[in-house]
Amino acid sequence: MSESWDDLRIFLAAARDATLSAAGRRLRMDPATVGRRIARLERALGAPLFAKSPQGYALTEAGARLLGHAEAAEQAMAAGEDAVRGRADQGLSGQVRIGAPDGCANFLLPQVCARIAAENPDLDLQIVALPRVVNLSRREADMAIAVSAPTAGRLTVQKITDYHLHLAATRGYLDAHPPIRSVEDLRAHRVVGYIPDMIFDRELDYLGALGVERVTLASNSVSVQFQWLRAGAGLGIVHDFALPAAPDLVRVLPETVRLARAFYLVRHADDARLPRQARLAEALVAGLRAECARLEARGA
Repeated sequence: MSESWDDLRIFLAAARDATLSAAGRRLRMDPATVGRRIARLERALGAPLFAKSPQGYALTEAGARLLGHAEAAEQAMAAGEDAVRGRADQGLSGQVRIGAPDGCANFLLPQVCARIAAENPDLDLQIVALPRVVNLSRREADMAIAVSAPTAGRLTVQKITDYHLHLAATRGYLDAHPPIRSVEDLRAHRVVGYIPDMIFDRELDYLGALGVERVTLASNSVSVQFQWLRAGAGLGIVHDFALPAAPDLVRVLPETVRLARAFYLVRHADDARLPRQARLAEALVAGLRAECARLEARGA
């Protein structure tokens, strides 16, 4: 079919990234070389695999048919590498990219990944913090953490842990503004939260559930919202596991506004059969559960 697995690897990168430049960055290869290798594969197969346009590369019918076979070859190569690297009790190695919403990516994952990396010197971990759902089918990441369990696609989904959120503000802000005795009193305050039309998961519509109609200071980033709150700019919803990072924040209406959500680990169904991915997933889930519980207890 093709001269080597390397041709299929390049085809997969182009299929997932839709441009030569993005595929080149993923492969650490010059975009022109990526284009030549794809052209070589197309000549070998006798069919165009991509429709090229100024907007990028889109799979043709022939390319779409090849995609599943190329992904199967990718899985077979990964399984072979795991088998060659040795027993399950040996350390993890290679590169793994983890996608996560930025609250988890900023306040939980760094500590957990640092510990896993310290125990596995040959393992390279990458955190992709995105204020949207991570697209595993395009291999934006090898595994992802989500706030809702996906119901479509060939995926393995495992609940990691529940977590909690509260309204919070600095003592300075609360002292300088009207008292808050009920949710209705929020109307008289500057509210920090998500940009309403950029909320990518209904589980993140915290303020909508409280009947808050106006968000005075809005961002699609949890980190930006958190910095506004720390600066005393207003009040908003904060993860309990983030509170230890900002001792100047205090809970508001803690008995009335107490939200509970969950994190899920999402992987390709085929990846679940790979020993390396399975062992990393196990370490990641255990680490996140412990870190979330530790930080929530500190912030209580």
